[in-house]
Amino acid sequence: MPKPIGDAPSVTPSVTADHPPEWLVDVEVKLAYQERLIGELDALVRTFAARLEKAERAIVELREGAKSPEAPLGPANEPPPHY
Repeated sequence: MPKPIGDAPSVTPSVTADHPPEWLVDVEVKLAYQERLIGELDALVRTFAARLEKAERAIVELREGAKSPEAPLGPANEPPPHY
C-alpha cells in the first residue's frame, strides 16, 4: 500500500461487523442468487423427472397393448360388410 503524502492520513474503509468489506457483500449476494437458482433448477429437474416417468409408463402400456390386443385380429373377428 502506498504511503500517504505529507501529513494526509491514509483512507481505509472501516470494517466492522455492521459494515463488512464490499467484496464480502458481493460474494454473499452472488451466493444468495446461486442458492435461489439451484432451488429453481432442482424444482425444474423434479418436474421433468415426474413427466419422464409418466411418459415411460405410457410407453410401456402402449407396448403391452400392441403385443396382446383384446380380440385377435383377422377375418373371424371383423364385422361383416354391409351391402
